[in-house]
Amino acid sequence: MSTAALAAVALAAADSQPVDGIHLLIPAVADIVGSLVVVLIIAVPFWKYVLPTFQKIFDERAEKIEGGLAKAELAQAEAAATLADYQQHLAEARAEAAKIREDARAEGAQIVTELKRKAQDEAGRIADTSRKQIEAERQQAAVSLRGEVGALATELASKIVGESLADEARRSRVVERFLDDIEASAVASGAGPAKGDRS
Repeated sequence: MSTAALAAVALAAADSQPVDGIHLLIPAVADIVGSLVVVLIIAVPFWKYVLPTFQKIFDERAEKIEGGLAKAELAQAEAAATLADYQQHLAEARAEAAKIREDARAEGAQIVTELKRKAQDEAGRIADTSRKQIEAERQQAAVSLRGEVGALATELASKIVGESLADEARRSRVVERFLDDIEASAVASGAGPAKGDRS
């Protein structure tokens, strides 16, 4: 402040009368008018220039925040959709894996059944082959035995009868009769005592 202003203030203070009571709190009219003029000088440019700039900055920040919130909500919705899609694919994959396991179990059971059937068929075939081979060997042994027994019987009969059984037809009849007698006695002994043994 200048010296003239200080002097004016000092003069006014000297001329004024003492103020007491409620008047102490209420300023003079000149002070009120002066303060209003100063407030208007500061408020009008502030209202016209500074406040719109602040409002513009606040609006931009509000738009950015709202845009960020919208983007966040959009990202959250996309994440939820992706999660739902992932869960659906996971459920489908689990169902497909379960189906593959069941198919594999069924196929395994079918393979085991097929292998058992083949093993039983092979065992039956081997048993049939063995039976046929045993039967063939038995028949061969019977033929061989029949020939040997026939030769022995012919020789024995020749010695007993005292004549030669050189004639093939005669020898064949004697051998056949002898073997039939042996078979009959074997059957009779297997079925029980023969009629001739009861007497």
